[in-house]
Amino acid sequence: MEWASESAAVRRHRVGGERRDGPAAAPQPGSEAPAQEPPEDACGGARTRKRSAGGGVLSLALLVTDILSVSSRDYLEHITSIGPRTTGSPENEIVTVHYLLEQIKLIEDQRNSLHRISVDVQRPTGSFSIDFLGGFTSYYDNITNVVVKLEPRDGAQHAVLANCHFDSVANSPGASDDAVSCSVMLEVLRVLSASSDALHHAVIFLFNGAEENVLQASHGFITQHPWAGLIRAFINLEAAGVGGKELVFQTGPENPWLVQAYVSAAKHPFASVVAQEVFQSGIIPSDTDFRIYRDFGNIPGIDLAFIENGYIYHTKYDTADRILTDSIQRAGDNILAVLKYLATSDMLAASSQYRHGNMVFFDVLGLFVVAYPSRVGSIINSMVAMAGVLYLGKKLLQPKHKTDNYMKDFFCALGITLISWFTSLVTVLILAVFVSLVGQSLSWYNHFYVSVCLYGTAAVAKIVLIHTLAKKLYYVNASDQYLGEVFFDTSLCVHCVSLLALTYRGLCSAFISAVWVAFPLLTKLCVHKDLKQHGAQGKFIAFYLLGMFIPYLYALYLIWAVFEMFTPILGRSGSEIPPDVVLASILAGCTMILSSYFINFIYLAKSTKKTLLTLTSVCAVTFLLVCGGAFFPYSSHPASPKPKRVFLQHMTRTFHDLHGHVMKRDSGIWINGFDYTGMSHVTPHIPEINDTIRAHCEEDAPLCGFPWYLPVHFLIRKNWYLPAPEVSPGDPAHFRLVSKEQTPWDSVKLTFEATGPSHMSFYVRTHKGSTLSQWSLGNGTPVTSRGGDYFVFYSHGLQASAWRFWIEVQVMEERPEGMVTVAIAAHYLSGEDKKSSQLDALREKFPDWTFPSAWVCTYSLFVF
Repeated sequence: MEWASESAAVRRHRVGGERRDGPAAAPQPGSEAPAQEPPEDACGGARTRKRSAGGGVLSLALLVTDILSVSSRDYLEHITSIGPRTTGSPENEIVTVHYLLEQIKLIEDQRNSLHRISVDVQRPTGSFSIDFLGGFTSYYDNITNVVVKLEPRDGAQHAVLANCHFDSVANSPGASDDAVSCSVMLEVLRVLSASSDALHHAVIFLFNGAEENVLQASHGFITQHPWAGLIRAFINLEAAGVGGKELVFQTGPENPWLVQAYVSAAKHPFASVVAQEVFQSGIIPSDTDFRIYRDFGNIPGIDLAFIENGYIYHTKYDTADRILTDSIQRAGDNILAVLKYLATSDMLAASSQYRHGNMVFFDVLGLFVVAYPSRVGSIINSMVAMAGVLYLGKKLLQPKHKTDNYMKDFFCALGITLISWFTSLVTVLILAVFVSLVGQSLSWYNHFYVSVCLYGTAAVAKIVLIHTLAKKLYYVNASDQYLGEVFFDTSLCVHCVSLLALTYRGLCSAFISAVWVAFPLLTKLCVHKDLKQHGAQGKFIAFYLLGMFIPYLYALYLIWAVFEMFTPILGRSGSEIPPDVVLASILAGCTMILSSYFINFIYLAKSTKKTLLTLTSVCAVTFLLVCGGAFFPYSSHPASPKPKRVFLQHMTRTFHDLHGHVMKRDSGIWINGFDYTGMSHVTPHIPEINDTIRAHCEEDAPLCGFPWYLPVHFLIRKNWYLPAPEVSPGDPAHFRLVSKEQTPWDSVKLTFEATGPSHMSFYVRTHKGSTLSQWSLGNGTPVTSRGGDYFVFYSHGLQASAWRFWIEVQVMEERPEGMVTVAIAAHYLSGEDKKSSQLDALREKFPDWTFPSAWVCTYSLFVF
């Protein structure tokens, strides 16, 4: 296969690539074989000899015992030893592909004769639009997929897909994202192919080489590969953290049988519909190949991801040694079991027949998963809510208390509760805003307990204070037990309303509110008599706490997962979102939920002075320490690094006028901090990076005239521009207007051609009186990014033909400044071109608690 010498037309339209059946042949000279073979280690020859020595086919039980504990770690260590694997780099397109094919060949040699293995190296070209990050269009050319089909000897008409990606972001070894998943998939392939158990359906293993390029490789596979038509379901293996448990955080759409398959097969289940609804809400600035298979392939699937220790995700610290063997073993056990279950399931062949409704699913402390259809959930929720309404209605309409003012007291208590929650939220937000304004944001990033001591104690103290005042000033003559019962009823009412609202909106997460209604109500009914007995308060409290154990334990379990995922994200969510405000709001919300059924204890307690004094003291001391800068946000500790993320782009910008003349040219290092603190912590170490070199927006240029790699300009508005000499990459980008023609429908068609490095970004801004009506990208309809400009992300593999495309501009009114401004940025993310002496010198100055990701780029702007 001489793909390097193929014509552009052949490369563009050939889907199958180096497709073949049987053993995976080693790459031939002139193809993707590297100049030097990767060093042989335990992953290669040594391990082959070890396995061959045993002779015969190992039993499945023995293989499962061996799975991942040794072999997958060998795969993982070898892949990560290659280094960063950006799309288009030799490390990604040659070395990693060669290694994968080599290991697949070894696996094929050891397969059981019941199975057949086919291998295909696909190099697709395509384009699509996506509404991720405000909306943009993606174009890819000659990127790489390694596809393996394991099927029965006589073939199969249906298949389940397992997907991972072997590429990584620039400057990261990408162990968790996503080399470990590819390592697990290799070992699962080995186990299934060596098994003496026959498969009913095929299992397709896709090792895709361009996921970090915003899901390009999965699109190329699902829209162009001939095997894509066989797929009835998929499992996507991803990461939002490093190690730990792999969380099922997306399923479907509307295929409850897939959730049931996971529940039935997974040995170590960890799943939550809450995570699914949070992720799909868009509040987390991330996406996975799940979207591509769902939206472009109309295929149901399961999305899994490691979520722990997201602090080092996409950094240099994402190394193989940080992923525990237990995590690999867990993931392997689960994926092997689920894939085998699906590959032998009768439901896979007719999966479309089982597409009915969503599924409520959640694990119970990681021990087992509870799952049931959402329609059943709606019935359960309605029954629970009705029980709560009947209980409250009986009290409100037929009061049996000594006082005749129960209804009045109930609604007053409801108002006091809501006021306490509102003032609690306002209090923590005031603290968070003040902390942000004095420049001490993220003080809790390296010390999470700081956020609890500052915002958590403030929220609790305000709730306790409001209810203490209500007890002393309003409920003067009421008995403590009576008030405790009234405030229990108000909390029950709030959770009933929440349950009904969430159920009405069709959210599967409503099951949480059902738990918070059902268990407290049962508890109250069981201990109701004890509350009335004189001297039985201690017994009542004991039974009450026991009855509340389940909802509170599960709530704390969920809250742990929320903070495990969200806290690291707040350190990379851009310069526009104050992370302290977000975290304080989450903590206040958690406090409201956890305090709901404990408000009544404020009224049962004789005094709350010590509680208030303790909470206020802790909050005040922490506040003073935070404002004084006692807690540094970042850490370079080898065992638990929490680095600050900084992007450094050494760029040269050239601005052309309408006549093609250069009207401005400058060079510098463009600096972006990915969190709210900007460069305030860096300036003492690098004095030249200060507010005097803040970057200024070029108002007439798309995206402010800067070479954005992705359209995240609305998240990162604070950036710096340090003057530096011009860059001169060895492979300079070239951009030219090929033709300009008037169409019969009174628009102007501009055809462009661009060549350059593996990653480029193209930006368009139409002038007043002009609109972009069509283009040759995506589905033909231009998609604007947030802010009104158009953003196109481009990448190619090792070799690709010139990128030729056209845009069509509808001119309503001719203006002297032209009809459209376009710009192209070339990003050099690998090889020698990504370096410059000035960039290296600046990067060396950054303290060790930062992770500066650096590369060279050029930016050229034109007006037509």
